[in-house]
Amino acid sequence: MPYTPSDMCQIAAQEFKDGFFVNLGIGMPTKVANFIPEGINVTLQSENGMLGLGPFPEEASVDADLINAGKQTVTILDGGSYFDSAASFAMIRGGHIDLSILGALEVSEFGDLANWMVPGKMVKGMGGAMDLVAGVKRVVVLMTHTTKTGEPKLLKSCALPLTGKQVVDRVITELGVFDINADTGMTLVAIAPEVTVDEIKAKTECDFTVSISEELKAA
Repeated sequence: MPYTPSDMCQIAAQEFKDGFFVNLGIGMPTKVANFIPEGINVTLQSENGMLGLGPFPEEASVDADLINAGKQTVTILDGGSYFDSAASFAMIRGGHIDLSILGALEVSEFGDLANWMVPGKMVKGMGGAMDLVAGVKRVVVLMTHTTKTGEPKLLKSCALPLTGKQVVDRVITELGVFDINADTGMTLVAIAPEVTVDEIKAKTECDFTVSISEELKAA
């Protein structure tokens, strides 16, 4: 039984450490904030100039002027702050953000990331993704293991334009969890219930070693 999106977010939430400053990407990564472990305090940062994001607002309390980098309406916690995007990117580029959890279109066996452009589709640019993967201390990716047509997304080499080279530290898919070392490649460290290593190999283009972590497996 593959991990559900909720399972994937709960595993990603194990990355949070007390006192961390965290940036969450658009889509599934934003939902990881719903699973912050009890007793762990993290501060969420958004590239458009917010520090201390709170939960998504109830319908009655939506403020259309208060949005995150993905243009979702958000709230801000007591003690939160606003600033311009130059200050926001100075935080990111200066190495002051501990963790970023992002989505991806492709990841290579040595941690190259492609997550911003599909050829033939109109896009405005990669936004802050390039800065995040270059400046953040740890990068975790949440993604489906294959495309809608069943093609692998964990590849020997990315075919799509790169966001960054050798930048991904961990990948979480519905089939398992992989740690990536830029020198030695990809290691499978957790596997979803009732999923086999052979199934994962059949759906993964690149090679990987296997070293299952019981702690992650239990998640």
